[in-house]
Amino acid sequence: MKLKIVFMGTPDFAVPSLDVLVKNGYEVVGVVTVADKMGGRGMKQVLESPVKKYAVEQGIPVLQPEKLRNPEFLAQLRALEANLFIVVAFRMLPEIVWSMPELGTFNLHGSLLPRYRGAAPINWAVINGDVETGVTTFFLQHEIDTGNIIFQDKLPIGENETAGDIHDRMMQLGAGTVLKTVQAIEAGTVPQQAQDDSQASHAPKIFHETCQINFDQTTAQVHNFVRGLSPFPAAWTTLDELELKVLRTEKEIVEHEHPTGQLFSDGRSYLKYSTRDGFVKVLELQLQGRKRMGVRDFLNGYALKKQ
Repeated sequence: MKLKIVFMGTPDFAVPSLDVLVKNGYEVVGVVTVADKMGGRGMKQVLESPVKKYAVEQGIPVLQPEKLRNPEFLAQLRALEANLFIVVAFRMLPEIVWSMPELGTFNLHGSLLPRYRGAAPINWAVINGDVETGVTTFFLQHEIDTGNIIFQDKLPIGENETAGDIHDRMMQLGAGTVLKTVQAIEAGTVPQQAQDDSQASHAPKIFHETCQINFDQTTAQVHNFVRGLSPFPAAWTTLDELELKVLRTEKEIVEHEHPTGQLFSDGRSYLKYSTRDGFVKVLELQLQGRKRMGVRDFLNGYALKKQ
């Protein structure tokens, strides 16, 4: 069967998956993405999603509904006569949308389902100290991230890699998984495996207030928390009554008798906080109102108050 695809996505993460379809000659008859927003200085700049920018460059029609149940949008979507929908980093779809195409709707998810169902799978895998993650394609059904698995591809997590590092590698891996899935659907040989709900775990959305660092943990737990939230939304603590985002750290396991959370620095080359079993040395940071920088550059231009 000749495929006619509608692609749904918004951020940079989704662009390689759309690009691989275009470069392999698949007919993408439309793209659905987020509505434009105003931003920039004075909120006068129109901000378009990365997926929209790519689609416009390729001459692909773009739909930007405010509401996915809007009758006008649904009519436009049906008029595209697609037989397959693909979702990569978009939003939760109502059944009236995902059930529309003849061949179904599949999603690319940033974990090895059923682990880490939810909005922030990369972050939670790193926070929890996992050494492996991956991507899953699956057909959508009623409950979020629960549909039948099509393909999975694994990705190792280095002990010092951040969520941002994993994101950048995963979006390239995911594009290959999306292509493999489309090729299987086209050939009529698509595998499907039901998820084992007993093995499920969740990756809820992360909020700023829950990103404050608790130093009363092991060095590894604090280190994983920092890298799991870097570069965004970023783990934070306070320094001289200002919010300090901690973006990269290094573990120093050593016995000590200091209270947890105590700051140590020579004012020139290092900044570290005590934990239950050692210290986390801050390598990259961003103080409220300042740019992101390495710790040496920061200390070179900032006089720490006496701790």
